Amino acid sequence: MGLNGKNIFKALLPMRRGDKPVNIVVTEPIQIESLDLDAQGIARLAPNEEELAQGHSGKVVFIQGALPTELVTYVVTREKARFSKAKVLTILKPAVFRAEPKCKAFGVCGGCTMQHLDIRAQVAMKQRVLEDDLQHIAKIKPEEILRPMGGPAWEYRHRARLSAVNRSIKKGTVLIGFHEGKSGYVADMTACEILPKHVSDLLPAMRILVMGLSIVDRMPQIEIAVGEPEDPNSTDPKKSKPVTALVFRNLMPLTENDEQLLRDFADRHQVWIWLQPKGIETVAPFYPQTGKLCYRLPEFEIEMPFKPADFTQVNHLMNRVLVSRAIRLLEVQASDRVLDLFCGIGNFTLPLARKAKSVMGIEGLESLTTRAKENAEHNQLCDKASFMQSDLFAVTADSIASWGKAERWLMDPPREGAMEICKALADLHAKQDPLLPDRIVYVSCNPKTLARDTEILCHHAGYTLKGAGIINMFPHTSHVESIAVFQKP
Repeated sequence: MGLNGKNIFKALLPMRRGDKPVNIVVTEPIQIESLDLDAQGIARLAPNEEELAQGHSGKVVFIQGALPTELVTYVVTREKARFSKAKVLTILKPAVFRAEPKCKAFGVCGGCTMQHLDIRAQVAMKQRVLEDDLQHIAKIKPEEILRPMGGPAWEYRHRARLSAVNRSIKKGTVLIGFHEGKSGYVADMTACEILPKHVSDLLPAMRILVMGLSIVDRMPQIEIAVGEPEDPNSTDPKKSKPVTALVFRNLMPLTENDEQLLRDFADRHQVWIWLQPKGIETVAPFYPQTGKLCYRLPEFEIEMPFKPADFTQVNHLMNRVLVSRAIRLLEVQASDRVLDLFCGIGNFTLPLARKAKSVMGIEGLESLTTRAKENAEHNQLCDKASFMQSDLFAVTADSIASWGKAERWLMDPPREGAMEICKALADLHAKQDPLLPDRIVYVSCNPKTLARDTEILCHHAGYTLKGAGIINMFPHTSHVESIAVFQKP
């Protein structure tokens, strides 16, 4: 049903399993003031006399399915001393930026909590989260707010980890999908709008496949990795279609019949089957035995082969945009030596090698360091790109000294951030050490750790925050990817 200012409609959303049922219907309308990162509308009740006497404001109510500016009634599903959890009952006045969710599993699946919010409003909200964290945690404002980067809102996710479970309200059904919101249960979904369509269309077939295996109870996970076509311009359908790898986590050995079922599935759907019997180091191709997963960065003439278990960005198009902007912001000169910290398989290192005199990528995992070296050789960049393995969560000023002087740094840490590196830079600054890089570009997947590290860089290491902005790498989710630029005076 379309939405406009006159529509009054019900938006009953299922309760999360595990919540203690309260189900208190509140018919008195309440105004939604803001939105949290779980896409819950935030409202505040008028304080009672006791709260007023103690100087407290009214209790906060988090309402699933409600958006800022909306007037709603709701059902309380969980009652706490300082806040309540609720779900929308009736939306009396919808927000102008409300959108119709595209996915049938919305409200159950925990993967995309913001589909009911217009994509432009999602971007604005994430930008505000970044700015607020920088202001409140780092006590700083960027000299420039970088223009947000965005791309396709649907079919963008080229990597996914799906859970499989042989328990369902429907007898004899295997569920394959993402978990329900804040729950250990797997959502009952037969399609996913953020996966490429050819992968989404496989979900029902994967149910049937797993159901037919002898180890149906010991196949808890299927990891998906989609690479670019071997040759997009080829007239051969096999070469012009994306390469799709499925990694089945088999906790018990397969029978001959199981193996044949997997081969038949691979042939029928033109996918590449991998198995993982134990830890991540056991991931290996099953059928066919050979193939190639890769993504490309055409601007830099880079082809990046990877394995299904390697860390790569889930959104190939946005990764191209991100790499391009990061290198532009780094202002690399042909005479520069560059360090790429948390380099992974060389996502930034190899494009940087096209611009700089030399680049050294540093990574904590041996497997990724090995893959990065292989990718440098694949792209004939071994003369300009080198790699080393080092624990980047235990960095000191002496560590940085061992890396040598580099005019430009790029950092792309995990959610934990790069605090030890930033503290080591602060130590060098206190000693007025010339090893400090002139410019740093910091790519972050957690605005809070970025803000924490910004406080160290700007207030203790002598850097200026020249600019910061967001990349909408994961539309419809609460994930905030961002980029920041630091400059020595």
